[in-house]
Amino acid sequence: MLWRTASRSFDLTTRGLIMGVLNVTPDSFSDGGRYVDPTAAITRGLQMVADGADILDIGGESTRPGASPVDAAEELRRILPVITGLQAQCAVPISIDTMKARVAAAAVAAGAEIINDISGLQHDPDMARVAAETGAGLVLMHLRGTPRTMQQQPEYTDVVAEVRDRLLAAYHEAVAAGVKPGCIALDPGIGFGKTLEHNLALLRALPEFQIHGRPVLLGVSRKSFIGHLLGNADPLAREAPTTALTAWSRQHGVRILRVHAVKENAQALRMMEAILGEGGTGGSPEKRL
Repeated sequence: MLWRTASRSFDLTTRGLIMGVLNVTPDSFSDGGRYVDPTAAITRGLQMVADGADILDIGGESTRPGASPVDAAEELRRILPVITGLQAQCAVPISIDTMKARVAAAAVAAGAEIINDISGLQHDPDMARVAAETGAGLVLMHLRGTPRTMQQQPEYTDVVAEVRDRLLAAYHEAVAAGVKPGCIALDPGIGFGKTLEHNLALLRALPEFQIHGRPVLLGVSRKSFIGHLLGNADPLAREAPTTALTAWSRQHGVRILRVHAVKENAQALRMMEAILGEGGTGGSPEKRL
């Protein structure tokens, strides 16, 4: 199982990846405001690399439930100094977490290699074209509604089938626009327009999202469904269940884990891979093209 960007290829057959979350926003649900200063954000990113991050995912617009959108100019003001600063100081690939094609194009021009589109190509009709022209890795996530509206009584007849069908449609839309299949990863969008019961159903069905052999990315880190299930209102106190989910999801086929606490989740991932007789601590996760 290979996942490609324009400049490198990840062999995910036996070794999964940790994607470190770096929000440079004032209002993200877990760490909003901590890294709005570019110097603080770059320092945090370098620490995540030291802790074992294989990818850094930089976001300049909060997508928590109820979040208000920001315009492209503000998003670029937040992210570009961080991308250029990190790109100059570390070798791990940088991902841009955005729904806007203009932001994605500028981020890739500044050094990002992956576009993480939580709308799965539904927000900006130019996103697939940008991904195709740049050769960036492309994460397609399932989202029903918008961050502002997504948790207003989300309903599904069959959440697993409907999420899978939408991801399949997004995959075909990307390929039709010229994105190479090997560049695509898929994310069922835990917490994005889903109830607690929907999220649990999706977690039970993780192998069903390995569409056309593409790797599955999962982002459950510190999310509110954990708090609802365990009665824990503090996102920072949800690390133990997050690491448990990292190990469990790797056992069920997930290859890319998007997390806040890199060190703990990297250890959980490598431990599970050692038990599975796979990646463990050896080998290189990538090769340059």
